[in-house]
Amino acid sequence: MTAFEPLRILLIDNDADRSMVVRKALEAEGHEVISHRPNAVGLTAAVARDEPDMVIIDMDLPDRDTLENMSTLNAHAPRPIVFFAQEQSDRNTIQAAVRAGVSAYVVDGIQPQHVRGIIDTAVARFEAFQSLRDELEQTRTQLEERKLIDRAKGLIMKRENCDEAEAYRVLQKAAMDHSQRIGQIAQRVIEMFGKDSDKFQRAS
Repeated sequence: MTAFEPLRILLIDNDADRSMVVRKALEAEGHEVISHRPNAVGLTAAVARDEPDMVIIDMDLPDRDTLENMSTLNAHAPRPIVFFAQEQSDRNTIQAAVRAGVSAYVVDGIQPQHVRGIIDTAVARFEAFQSLRDELEQTRTQLEERKLIDRAKGLIMKRENCDEAEAYRVLQKAAMDHSQRIGQIAQRVIEMFGKDSDKFQRAS
């Protein structure tokens, strides 16, 4: 997804006249409203079914149910969410919406002349956030894998009476032989030998 390509949009708005204005403004910019819902109930399921590129919510203020549904969507099937608020919002309300996954929060509703800039900004912010989240998840995975490798090395060192370098080479060779990551091999070593080691430590 880029900020400049036509998007397939799921629109949430319980006001028929207002939603028509939003639809026309989006279509004028080349976007397509593929689904229209009156509220955010079942949002994650609707996104899974319709597979929109973006969710746009137009309502007075984000209520508790809407925030919870946005948060669930952001956790399980994240995509850009634009919220057009019809009433003035305080800082706490805006912060709650952002924490729930909103990429762009716009007060005073939609203005047709501002649609392009809002959509482009929302997509850019979403992509940047996803990139950061992916980096953090990769770092977390690497740290967890390092813990597994260190524990597996210790088990191999005890079992084979070898040093750390040799234990690591054992893991490397097994990973190459089985076309797996070293972390996966380390997990298997722990599963095979870890329980025996724990029993030995408790008996000592």
